[in-house]
Amino acid sequence: MTEDPIWQPLQAELARWIHANRSARFWLRDDDTVEPTAALDRLLQLADDFKVPTALAVIPVHTGEPLVKRLETERWISVLAHGWSHQNHAAKDKKKQELGPDRPRPLILEQLRDGCSRLAKLHPSRFVPVLVPPWNRIDPALLPYLGDCGFEALSVFGAAKPAANSLPAINTHVDLMDWHGTKGCRDHAELVAAIVTELRQRFDGSAEPIGILTHHLVHDESAWIFLKKLFQVVAKTPGGRWLSISELMKSQKPRDR
Repeated sequence: MTEDPIWQPLQAELARWIHANRSARFWLRDDDTVEPTAALDRLLQLADDFKVPTALAVIPVHTGEPLVKRLETERWISVLAHGWSHQNHAAKDKKKQELGPDRPRPLILEQLRDGCSRLAKLHPSRFVPVLVPPWNRIDPALLPYLGDCGFEALSVFGAAKPAANSLPAINTHVDLMDWHGTKGCRDHAELVAAIVTELRQRFDGSAEPIGILTHHLVHDESAWIFLKKLFQVVAKTPGGRWLSISELMKSQKPRDR
């Protein structure tokens, strides 16, 4: 186990789970995949080295056969739908959003159906029908219609907020990137503290798996170092385990839609 003091709080928290004969559930979502890149190769190698199931949120309209070919021998990779084109349609004074109220609902739903179908055809053995809205934002009025578009779950950022007539949520909770500051990786101690906070909430009753969010295309070296350390720490303790998005889907209770 690494002796880096930055990681001691996480090691101590996972030890508490071991002593309680419990195992914390983690999952990894990486956004904005389109095609093979050196950064994607690095992510795939890490996932393979540590046997970490990784869900790639792929932008349907911009991807194609090159990504299919690159992933054909990968064991730990699943594909999710990252909206349709990852294009912002919100007004300049609003937060970026592709799936907002700024366009006709039928058009948005048609694109989502097409995106779901396209990825299912490109990646028949890897695609899991989960919608990942670009920028983690979606108009609530769209939620009741996602099932008709072929989706079985939704993944955004933050604690899940179950709503009537909507899909199960499998969310992410800790984002490695400092989007509003350096644009690079967040401080490692800050990230460890965020993960520990999520673990303590789960220990006290929340059943949500802890979602770690990455963006391989914009990772600086610090982000890669953090991700590898996280994989190392979790790998060396039975207090935590990584689950695939397919496993998490199976654990969701069926809901009427």
